[in-house]
Amino acid sequence: MTEHSPLEHYLRHLIATAGPMPVARYMQLCMTHPDYGYYVSRDPLGRGGDFITAPEISQMFGELIGLWAASVWNAMGMPERVQLIELGPGRGTMMADALRAIRILPAFYEAIEVHLIELSPSLRAVQRDTLADVKPFQWHHLLGDVPDGPAIILANEYFDALPIHQMVKQETGWHERMVGLVDDAFAYTIAPEPTPRFGVSVPPHVRNAPNGTIFEWRETNEIMAIARRIREFGGAALLIDYGHIRSDAGDTFQAVARHEYADPLRTPGTADLTAHVDFQALADAAQTMGVLTHGPVEQGAFLTQLGIETRAQTLIKHSASQSASDVASALKRLVESGPKAMGSLFKVLGLSHPSITTLAALSDSNGPA
Repeated sequence: MTEHSPLEHYLRHLIATAGPMPVARYMQLCMTHPDYGYYVSRDPLGRGGDFITAPEISQMFGELIGLWAASVWNAMGMPERVQLIELGPGRGTMMADALRAIRILPAFYEAIEVHLIELSPSLRAVQRDTLADVKPFQWHHLLGDVPDGPAIILANEYFDALPIHQMVKQETGWHERMVGLVDDAFAYTIAPEPTPRFGVSVPPHVRNAPNGTIFEWRETNEIMAIARRIREFGGAALLIDYGHIRSDAGDTFQAVARHEYADPLRTPGTADLTAHVDFQALADAAQTMGVLTHGPVEQGAFLTQLGIETRAQTLIKHSASQSASDVASALKRLVESGPKAMGSLFKVLGLSHPSITTLAALSDSNGPA
């Protein structure tokens, strides 16, 4: 008899009791169950974890984000106090590298109050060590818990981990894709009744798609909370993630374990579950809150415009701890273009208070997208 993990037992009980659950609910429980969720129970990052993020590839990434934040502070009129907020800060690497770069601007460094939005106890422990000697900071569970005031908000690989709803086109309309049990194994099923009027919210070019087409969407509460804060208190946000610039159909729900793709329905709670980010949906939701959107642009172009190649040359010239080949390899990985390359796959979207009409490295796409 197969032994099931505590989370798998819990999911099986829920399905047996209430029937199949939406993919979004399954993803939420796998990732953030208070006792057995993936992010709650482990440190998933780095070469010893399940995946690696841009800040872990090279210090250049976080340093350039820090200098980008400095340009925003300047555009804000250099307030005496500004909150630097990171959503889902991972191991704290990006924030540590950003703050190290910001030290060259003492007035900005002194103005910063650091806030981290983090649910995971295991990642909080790592963040404590990473930032111990950098600058005091506070943890919060929600953005709304951060004190009022002007802010610069950073989110790298945050939105891809938020639960995704999947809708399946059928003769009778758009039905929610569910996770149920078939032959005692987790399997995809389809809600028997269509979701009322969902078709009107599907992009026009997807409405006439053939039966079986999958369309993904996320709740907008997270992006609207970010936009609302910027509109009310001033500042800007930088959102970096992998995904598509325009809304479209497709199944992007995936799992990653030990740097390899895995089945999202196998061994729940032991792999990272993600889906591509719909940047058009993010921008549209943010604009309804009265902020400006900038971009999105590809990560490679964004980092190049911020000067990553110059920074790489400086590291090669002066660093005793990194070889020239290591720096060059990291640079290539961060900016290289191609269908599966980080430089193209990852996109960057900026949000700003209406008083800030330009954002560094996003200036070619200023204003509403």
